[in-house]
Amino acid sequence: MSDTAIQAPKTPDEHLICAASDIFDGGAFDALLDTKPERAAIVSHLKEAQKAGRAAIASAFRADPFASRPTTQAYAFLTDCLVHAALRTAQTLMHPNPNPTNGERLALLAVGGYGRGEMAPFSDVDLLFLTPYKITPWAESVIETTLYILWDLKLKVGHSSRTVRDCLRLGGEDFTIRTAMLEHRFLFGDTALAKELDTKLRTDLFNGTERDFIEAKLAERDARHVRQGQRYVVEPNVKEGKGGLRDLQSLFWIGKYIHKVQDAADLVPLGLFTDDEFDAFVAAEDFLWATRCHMHLISGRATEQLTFDLQVAVADDMRYEDKDGRRAVEWFMQDYFLHATEVGDLTRIFLTKLEATHIKAEPLLERLFKRKPRIKHGYQVIHNRIAIADDNAFLEDKLNLLRIFEEALRTGMLIHPDAMRLIKSHLNLIDDDMRTTPEAQRIFLDLLLKHGNPERALRRMNELGVLSAFIPEFEPIVAMMQFNMYHSYTVDEHIIQCIAQLAMIERDELEEDLPVASSILKEGVNRKVLYVALLLHDIGKGRSEDHSILGAHMVRKIAPRLGLKQDDIDTVEWLVRYHLLMSDMAQKRDIADPRTVRDFAKAVQTVKRLDLLCVLTVCDIRGVGPTTWNNWKAVLIRALYRQTRRALEDGMEALTREGRGTEAKKTLRAELADWPRKDLQTETARHYDPYWQGLHVTAHVVFANLLRDIGENEIAMDLHPDEDRDATRACFVMPDHPGIFARLTGALALVGANVVDARSYTTSDGYVTDAFWIQDADGNPYEASRLPRLRKMIERTLAGEVITREAIKDRDKVKKREKAFRVPTHITFDNDGSDIYTIIEVDTRDRPGLLHDLTRTLAASNVYIANAVIATYGEQVVDTFYVKDMFGLKYYSEAKQRTLEKKLRAAIAEGAERAAQ
Repeated sequence: MSDTAIQAPKTPDEHLICAASDIFDGGAFDALLDTKPERAAIVSHLKEAQKAGRAAIASAFRADPFASRPTTQAYAFLTDCLVHAALRTAQTLMHPNPNPTNGERLALLAVGGYGRGEMAPFSDVDLLFLTPYKITPWAESVIETTLYILWDLKLKVGHSSRTVRDCLRLGGEDFTIRTAMLEHRFLFGDTALAKELDTKLRTDLFNGTERDFIEAKLAERDARHVRQGQRYVVEPNVKEGKGGLRDLQSLFWIGKYIHKVQDAADLVPLGLFTDDEFDAFVAAEDFLWATRCHMHLISGRATEQLTFDLQVAVADDMRYEDKDGRRAVEWFMQDYFLHATEVGDLTRIFLTKLEATHIKAEPLLERLFKRKPRIKHGYQVIHNRIAIADDNAFLEDKLNLLRIFEEALRTGMLIHPDAMRLIKSHLNLIDDDMRTTPEAQRIFLDLLLKHGNPERALRRMNELGVLSAFIPEFEPIVAMMQFNMYHSYTVDEHIIQCIAQLAMIERDELEEDLPVASSILKEGVNRKVLYVALLLHDIGKGRSEDHSILGAHMVRKIAPRLGLKQDDIDTVEWLVRYHLLMSDMAQKRDIADPRTVRDFAKAVQTVKRLDLLCVLTVCDIRGVGPTTWNNWKAVLIRALYRQTRRALEDGMEALTREGRGTEAKKTLRAELADWPRKDLQTETARHYDPYWQGLHVTAHVVFANLLRDIGENEIAMDLHPDEDRDATRACFVMPDHPGIFARLTGALALVGANVVDARSYTTSDGYVTDAFWIQDADGNPYEASRLPRLRKMIERTLAGEVITREAIKDRDKVKKREKAFRVPTHITFDNDGSDIYTIIEVDTRDRPGLLHDLTRTLAASNVYIANAVIATYGEQVVDTFYVKDMFGLKYYSEAKQRTLEKKLRAAIAEGAERAAQ
């Protein structure tokens, strides 16, 4: 049997593989085999060499944290050494066969990623044992022993034993197997057998099936992207996600399958990539591999999902630093998303080059009857994509760099990648002179306003760099990640998602979900102002200053360049400055308090502004992520809008407590028409004004029935799904005593319920009526089938059978992936936002049990909590409490405020320490 020696990969950093070479250097391994040791001794020797080799590679990589190429080659070489040692042990020591027959030939090949000679620290080792005929007992013993040694070394080995005929048959049936064999690399054993496989794969399997292979790889890629999500998801899969390593590898597989190239550089002379594009390919590949290698080393295992905690650790290992008001992890992830975007561009360019000869055309009948749009002069249609007829003529007019996007929207066609190449390489033509021409302004605003799907043009303009060339202030937020659990997209993609939401509302696609926003747009608003405000609302992100204030200042420079008149500029500036106002008021304040609505109405001033801000707020929240908008937020926004509009149209006196209370009592009497008049009088007289304005009549009815039937010292409870708010309403009635609100929040925390809103009212006859709106751990209302068990657990807790503070310790934990977030604690006292109460706002890190800790602390300080409003933004929570002191007064004293703040901070710190354990 011929046996070839392995060769170390030729890398710029040969020292990376020196430790791996020690397995063989100086004949040490040969000498070991000569002693005929037990397998355990050999495994021990290999483990030491493996440990030394891995340590040397990891050390060199950490010293040069972007040197991914020599690192992946070094890990592959180290694996080669271990595999060779295992095979030699099996062949020469365990199962010697000095005179093998022709049928006992054996070749060992690396396949898949290992076959490419690229491995992350804990990549799988994919092996193919190749035999000429049916496997013999000797070969079976050699293979089994080799695998056991590799398993003893804790290598994750994927293996198969096949003949050449098996390889051809299975490769013809399964494109995954075919792809793995496409990248086979001969390791050791019979070279003639390996060469036979190589020849027959090309002649009998690959040749003539190029089109099928391409379409299989594209279908596989599309399915993978559906599973993993888009490239802008905040915890991307570095290997399988969109814009990840698998996409780059797919390009190389297709190039190798069709053109027999052995290196990606060989695609340049073939015209599939320009030199600049190949440089981008290499840069993206190096960055993604470096990221993946660091992830493996940090985790101590194969991991491909770049989770929040790993993002921080990888950014640190790659030596990113905090600067300009942004964390190191945000700079790292911005680079990640820029490379992912580049991978998408390269994929489009590469695949388009192959279309003419290797991708199936549309069916003939479809082509005959498909209506083709009339294309304007200067363009042509290639494979149903807009292409440029004459590059030189196109570039003679700078405005064509914008016009082509308008033509794409008008015709509904995609832009040909050759045209994209031309645009991307001539962005310098978009200068100050071009930006301020009326025609450029018209084209850009028409892209937003005229064709019905502006997000398509904006996304492609953004990916090609046209958007940030036309609006230079946009460039810093391109691919900018906001390191939190609330935002699902990068800042630029969030903006485009917001504009997509607005376009969908205008197309009447969301009328059922968004009746108020839809009716506002149907009544008519200044669309130009609304679209430009959405485009610029987060333009100030990423700086140390408040992005709303900074963005408003930037509007003064940007909006005139877009051709807006001064009145419109002023409105856009106001919308950008206050684009969070309505969301904050609705989610962080008690909108049942007339003072909240009055203050909001004074800030908005006109119905015109209210309409614009309402639509902008809805689009902004919906553009944060696919699950951010829910019925709870919808109810709050609609209620605030309707009450504020009424105040602006009918006057502030329409918001008086007395008037709303009288109306609520009248509604309750109608609902309880079968009650005796005396009972009705008792019910309506026992509650104070805030009760009537703070709850819907459905809750009034529930409390009326609970109070009517309550026994002495009884705790009455009603749990009911509130589908309109995506929550379960939990109503409690019991004799009033200090600390009851905290006891209730503890009981709810103990059963794993998340409180999203809470209201507490005392009656004139000594009862307390508390209403909580709760959700389960997934942010959904409790199903009706779960309510009896939930009720029983709450009853046990309130009865004192469970000591809440002790029991909650086991549940009060922050998940590992969430520990990397920094959320500073801010506590404010507001005596102007309510006529009756002091508003304490606690902005801090969310965790289970937080609300209970805060309410328990307030109760221990003799603070009466009237209601609590909870707004959650991923890992951040804003708990707002409407409170009085024990004498029914506001907390005006700064000394009392400081004392209370100190106690709240101590409770937060104590709970955070408990959660981190």
